[in-house]
Amino acid sequence: MLTGKHLIAGQWIAGASTFQSSPASGPALTFSVGTPDHVDQAVTGAEAAFPSFSQMPRAARADFLDRIADEIEARGAEITAIGTSETGLPAARLEGERGRTTGQLRLFADHIRKGDYLDRRHSPAQPDRKPTPRPDLKLMQRPIGPVAVFGASNFPLAFSTAGGDTASALAAGCPVVVKGHSAHPGTGEIVAQAVDAAIRALGLHPGVFSLVQGGKRDVGEALVTHPLIKAVGFTGSLAGGRALFDLCARRPEPIPFFGELGSVNPMFLLPAAVAARGAAIAAGWAGSLTMGAGQFCTNPGIAVLIDGPEAEAFVAAAREAVGQVGAQTMLTDGIAAAFRQGRDRVAAQTGVRAVLTSVCDLRQATPYLFEVTGDAWIGNHALAEEVFGPLGLIIRVRDQDQLVEVAQSFEGQLTCTLHLDEQDMGLAERLMPVLERKAGRVLANGFPTGVEVVDAQVHGGPYPASTNFGATSVGTLSIRRWLRPVAYQNMPQALLPADLR
Repeated sequence: MLTGKHLIAGQWIAGASTFQSSPASGPALTFSVGTPDHVDQAVTGAEAAFPSFSQMPRAARADFLDRIADEIEARGAEITAIGTSETGLPAARLEGERGRTTGQLRLFADHIRKGDYLDRRHSPAQPDRKPTPRPDLKLMQRPIGPVAVFGASNFPLAFSTAGGDTASALAAGCPVVVKGHSAHPGTGEIVAQAVDAAIRALGLHPGVFSLVQGGKRDVGEALVTHPLIKAVGFTGSLAGGRALFDLCARRPEPIPFFGELGSVNPMFLLPAAVAARGAAIAAGWAGSLTMGAGQFCTNPGIAVLIDGPEAEAFVAAAREAVGQVGAQTMLTDGIAAAFRQGRDRVAAQTGVRAVLTSVCDLRQATPYLFEVTGDAWIGNHALAEEVFGPLGLIIRVRDQDQLVEVAQSFEGQLTCTLHLDEQDMGLAERLMPVLERKAGRVLANGFPTGVEVVDAQVHGGPYPASTNFGATSVGTLSIRRWLRPVAYQNMPQALLPADLR
């Protein structure tokens, strides 16, 4: 049963004002609007929970993550029903995303049971060293304190209330305060109920997790500037993320802001691959580009290839494949409006030619394809900005040198992709030093949509793809965002953390 309330340190609390959800289908529902006072209560509760939660044995914290996964699965039908209503996403997509959400909770449970993430080190004392003795030094990673997490619009489960940021922070031993996304408040509340049930079942401090719904900019600002918050996880727009990043940097105590801010995820189609299988690449690109109405941060929005007959054939095949995709419902009215604005911005640029146009309005998105020469692309930053939706841009370059020049012109990306055959290896070797500086993940002969949640994953990249190029928001490496190394010198055994004794 939905309450429409905030979960704050174990209490379901209403607000003085309310807002209405904007579902893709079904009735609008009423939810409380968060305030800075709600944020303060939640963060104060998180700080109160930190001493016991951070000292909890790893095995017990792992059991907590597993229990959250169990509670989410027990509410699976309810989550799918409200999620499809709020977002317009199909049931199969939400069921798959729920599996990813519970899977990453269990992945982190296994990860912390193993203990490798602690990075324990020991430099034994050398009392007889000349001219001065060396002290005994032990080191391990320790949790940093309460963490703020902002729910994402495009992943109501896997990047939201109990998504990857929350799972990794709880695994690290950090209490979490979530700012729920107003695009799917009902989904967020049901997941929060699952986390609350796990906390109660295991007798944990109720401040370990809180969810504050709705609210205007003041709520987000209050959260990232609260002196007890020690780090922030965010997935969203460049403008919104950069504003919060700047607030974190201007605090009296600056804190890390781990923002995943978007990407155009360019693909580089090398000549032999295009000649041998251009039509197949075009079909694969169409599927990836339009998947989920193009509402993925790894959506491959740009294809770069050398002009010529093979390029003509590729463009024709892409047009045919993309043209078979019909209208799809976008996550919110605002996202749909921003997609149309992005389409118009691209179409208005000098040298851009429409390959496939369509008509979309209200909350519906239909696909678009445009093309531009390498000469017109270079130096036009407006073409390099993300369009969040099913829009593709083909860059036709003169030769290999200009292809490399275009690669160098990109800002930081989440992903870069090479489509190549054996005969393309020389050009690929020229591109690789460029691409690995541009992106957190470099692919060969694939498509970047679909981010595996595994140990070896990196979902991040140089700015503006993310605000911290050394971090990832997907995979077990993401736990490092919420930890810091502490060295213990000549410390009595009884005073060391249990994992160092």
